[in-house]
Amino acid sequence: MTELSLGIDIGTSGIRTAVLDASGDLVSSVRVQHEPQPPERINAAAWWRSVQGCIHKQSEALGEVGQSIGNVTRIGVDGTSGTMVLTDVALNPVTRALMYNSSGFDGEAETIARHAPDTHITKGSNSALARALRLQSEDTENEAVHLLHQADYITAHLLGYGGISDHNNALKTGFDPAVETWPDWFSATGLRTQLLPKPMPAGVAIDQISSHVADKFGFAKTVTIHAGTTDSIAAFMAAAPLEVGAAVTSLGTTLAVKILSKTRIDDPEAGLYSHRLGNYWLAGGASNTGGGVLASYFTTDELAQLSKRIDPGIESQLDYYPLLKPGERFPINDPDFQPRMDPRPSDDTAFLHGLLESIARIEAKCYDVITERGGTFPKQLFTAGGGAENDVWTAIRARVLGISPGGARYSEASIGIARLIQAQSATV
Repeated sequence: MTELSLGIDIGTSGIRTAVLDASGDLVSSVRVQHEPQPPERINAAAWWRSVQGCIHKQSEALGEVGQSIGNVTRIGVDGTSGTMVLTDVALNPVTRALMYNSSGFDGEAETIARHAPDTHITKGSNSALARALRLQSEDTENEAVHLLHQADYITAHLLGYGGISDHNNALKTGFDPAVETWPDWFSATGLRTQLLPKPMPAGVAIDQISSHVADKFGFAKTVTIHAGTTDSIAAFMAAAPLEVGAAVTSLGTTLAVKILSKTRIDDPEAGLYSHRLGNYWLAGGASNTGGGVLASYFTTDELAQLSKRIDPGIESQLDYYPLLKPGERFPINDPDFQPRMDPRPSDDTAFLHGLLESIARIEAKCYDVITERGGTFPKQLFTAGGGAENDVWTAIRARVLGISPGGARYSEASIGIARLIQAQSATV
């Protein structure tokens, strides 16, 4: 029997699944859109419904290439970093979900600041811990049993129980992967620390799949569910080798940069942090700029046509900081940071040129922040996400960054999480 690995990516706009064979080659990949939801009232249950739909679609796709969902032996999930929800013991959401880019939790930030060390990743009104405290305040009936990050929530449904996270998703909430503990000052903030999940190293095996879920989709009951990771780390795993100096820029709805380092590099004040990845550290951060801004102005066809009219060798004189709304995470960590997209020229080509150039400058600043704090400049740079398909943008980035982004065989996070769980299985 062919052993298959299934990766599930919970992205900003939809769900992707990818299945790899034992040699790491892609067998099949499918995608479904998220259910439409009001951004201020997100129901996490819709994520699980969309994942189920994607698994059914993936099962059909495997059948079309002569494979079977029953040949899947391991499953892993990645999700957007910092997105979370509170659930009861049966995994029913008892609060709305708060997304990775939600902010404005000033009261919670003041509470955290009174107890946190001077420099800590949980500080600020857009921190994941601030979100957790806000959600706890909305659980007026004290029904919550689990605080689950987005990937944790889907992993919990696959297992049939909650309470497990991974080192990567738990990092922004305050977990320290170096000593593998939650901070002892958390309880002083009023957080019900019993809600916190148990983080495990990303990609390691947790337990076998729930019998109910196995029967529902046709999985073998021996399928192993693995600890997940964040979407940007999964994108890194899809695109780059595990070599020091290898870097990946994810150009999706938002911009994220990661570079593999021997040492841990952190500066929460700049939004820079390091994730544990095996024996290495993956340093980087995520900006709120990216393809979401482009999509707010242009259709996919317009982006393609206008890009063809841009000479990537010429520098745009427009100095923008493209954001959909106020607030930035990296390379500037400021929840009140204002977008800058004026003046807008009457020529749409010039406007797009300015946007692409400005996002490339922000990307360059991200890597500068890393090198200024003791990191290395990328030795190899790969690109993940939809932006990788725009050759003009790639040429602009090469000029601005001073390094040519290389093509990656794979770039989808769903492939990356599948690769990660394969790699962890091979080391056991």
